[in-house]
Amino acid sequence: MILSGKRGISPEMAKALGDAFDVPAEFFANLQQSYDLAQARPPDPSVAARRQMQSAYPIREMIKRGWLQMADMALMETQLVRFFEVDDLDGIPYMAHAAKKSSYEERDVSPAQLAWLFRVRQIAKSISVPRYSEKALIEATTNLQRLLIAPDEARHVPRILLECGIRFVLVEKLPAANVDGVCFWLDDRSPVIGMTTRRDTIGNFWFVLRHEIEHVLQKHGRGEEMIDADLEGEGASTMDTLPTEERTANAAASDFCVPTQKLDLFMQRKHPFYYEKDVVAFSRLMQRHPGLVVGQMQRRMNRYDYLTRYLVKIRHFLLPGSIADGWGQVVPVSL
Repeated sequence: MILSGKRGISPEMAKALGDAFDVPAEFFANLQQSYDLAQARPPDPSVAARRQMQSAYPIREMIKRGWLQMADMALMETQLVRFFEVDDLDGIPYMAHAAKKSSYEERDVSPAQLAWLFRVRQIAKSISVPRYSEKALIEATTNLQRLLIAPDEARHVPRILLECGIRFVLVEKLPAANVDGVCFWLDDRSPVIGMTTRRDTIGNFWFVLRHEIEHVLQKHGRGEEMIDADLEGEGASTMDTLPTEERTANAAASDFCVPTQKLDLFMQRKHPFYYEKDVVAFSRLMQRHPGLVVGQMQRRMNRYDYLTRYLVKIRHFLLPGSIADGWGQVVPVSL
């Protein structure tokens, strides 16, 4: 029965044959296993393809967030090709079958960061804005300083940027994707600013926003997105080790949050004792919320435990009037 293939070798039979031929029972059990594998049908190719996708990108999270729809393998591939705006799977960065490295891989943009970026791009393309005006943005940048006194004033930011012709999008970051903001242009004419507000503090929000605005004013990001991560601490410095574009944007953002020269003088006068009452008084003089001053001082002193109670949250003021994707809501964009 076994030789004719009508019966397999059961564990009991493997033991019996082992005793009969004085060899380990595992020998016969392994023969049966090898035979079963040889007779098995080839697996569905979509299994390996799905594994390849999920090892490159956080597909499950993208489906959960409504960026992709659960579907069979063929439709999932079609969705990814459209999502990343390429002709076929070979054009998607980080996929094992891609013909060559993309510019994103050469710039060490992680797959999760890249997926976030293309979600920002996808949403931005669906937004209608007036023609971009650099003059209006310069004027608006000055006017934005009037909003720095109170956290709830951030609610005006989306409208102000929209009036300048800037597509402003908030997209919650993906797990393991450290992104603060991005600046890029659609057709080299329409600037886009995307942010995550992953560090939900008043100081970080205004710093990142002004950083990205400077990229727009300097026309950075044309042809290659300016993806910014870790815009605090060393990442927010103006050291020569950073690219020129980033140093320029960091300097503009720091001076926007708190005038650099005035902060220099204040810290020189009060060194080494920076009392809370003096910081609050200086903030009032600068017409800034204390959280902006504290944020700049923390970075300079490398003391991120300093007066943290002034680092108030700001996202809940921003979301209602923004085009926001994440935090329990999805911007309806069709693939």
